[in-house]
Amino acid sequence: MSGQESVNEKPEEIKETERQAHYSNPLKFGKGGPSKLRQQFNRGMTYFLVVAASLIFYFTLLRLTDLSEVIGAVIGVLKPVIYGCVIAYLLNPVVRQIDQYLVPVLQNKMKKPEQAEKISRAVGILAALVLLLVIIVTLCNLLIPELYSSVRNLVITLPKQLNDLVSELSKMELDESTTSTLIKTGLKEGTDMLLTWLRTDLMGKANELMSNLTVGVLNILSEVINAVIGVIVSVYILFSKELFVRQSKKCVYALLSARHANLILHLTMKSHEIFGGFVIGKLIDSAIIGVLCFIGLTILKMPYALLVSVIVGVTNVIPFFGPYIGAVPSTILIMLDTPIKGVYFILFILLLQQFDGNILGPKILGNSTGLSAFWVIVAILLGGGLFGFVGMLMGVPSFAVLYYIVRMLVNSHLERKNLPTASEFYDTMSFVDDAGNYCHSDETRKTDIAEQ
Repeated sequence: MSGQESVNEKPEEIKETERQAHYSNPLKFGKGGPSKLRQQFNRGMTYFLVVAASLIFYFTLLRLTDLSEVIGAVIGVLKPVIYGCVIAYLLNPVVRQIDQYLVPVLQNKMKKPEQAEKISRAVGILAALVLLLVIIVTLCNLLIPELYSSVRNLVITLPKQLNDLVSELSKMELDESTTSTLIKTGLKEGTDMLLTWLRTDLMGKANELMSNLTVGVLNILSEVINAVIGVIVSVYILFSKELFVRQSKKCVYALLSARHANLILHLTMKSHEIFGGFVIGKLIDSAIIGVLCFIGLTILKMPYALLVSVIVGVTNVIPFFGPYIGAVPSTILIMLDTPIKGVYFILFILLLQQFDGNILGPKILGNSTGLSAFWVIVAILLGGGLFGFVGMLMGVPSFAVLYYIVRMLVNSHLERKNLPTASEFYDTMSFVDDAGNYCHSDETRKTDIAEQ
């Protein structure tokens, strides 16, 4: 009996062991693909996410004003960091050049390469900050006294110059024809409107400006404090820029697939190339134009030479429209002093801008954006209309990046279809047949003649 019981108990032990193994092992659902229940669940989840995203987008549009206020408040708090990033970006070429020269020299004299890199970086940042301080102090010492004198003389002499202009216009002797009558009427109404504006609107604006002077001074002090803090932030950014680059690159590879991550990194490098080449090159170009303008106006003995040179140099930063924006108020200022000198200034500024557009600008900027003149105009108008002066400055490089992305996508689709990517192939004589082959009418004609 005992032997028989042991034989009978063994299958029960085996069954229990198999049962425990069955429930302890993870079960596998499906036989090569998701079940119908899983497919329906995934489809329903997709619908839910689409509806939820639409609702979120709708309520975001409803609260767009509040959202913009929140974004503005965040940007206001982070202004020192933004200034620091901009200053670090502008000073980075100086630091990089010093590193390229100084690191090999220090590594030959030191045992630890890391120590040589740290010393070189400290020297580069110090040299960049000293250069920045020298430029700011020099500009302030040169510009502020002269600008104060020019503006003071302008405020003192402008009313007399306008009165003299009105007197000269009123003394003009014209015949009694219909055209002369219209001119006299227009001059009289124009001078009356000008005098009324000077007596009423201008004084009101001046009083409003004086009443808001305290607020303006506080805003200027706030921006100066933000800029000073930004300089401190830029030091930390320049010291740790390689670390920030590595961390950003790591996050991109962690969040995206390798293909999309490489695409993002490529676009980042291309954007840096476009923005760096354009912004730094345009600043250098505008500084040279401002200096040349001051030298030329001094030789021609023009009034308000430094003030006009500053206006021309600053507005020259804006591509295409900048020279004209700066030339119009400068011409008015000079013509109020001496009309004939205003004509000389127009001729001088045209020659200067021809030199800048055909010789100096291409040498410094090259083809950093890759945009034609038409797209440059579109970028300036769009950026200026949306974001004002900053948009006019940054509209061209931003549009150049978008243009590069669109061109890359278009070329990629053409390459997949085995079609040429250069625009020269798509003239009025070329076409693509129904089979997807690129053809040119001359080649087609030659083929037909050969077959005949």
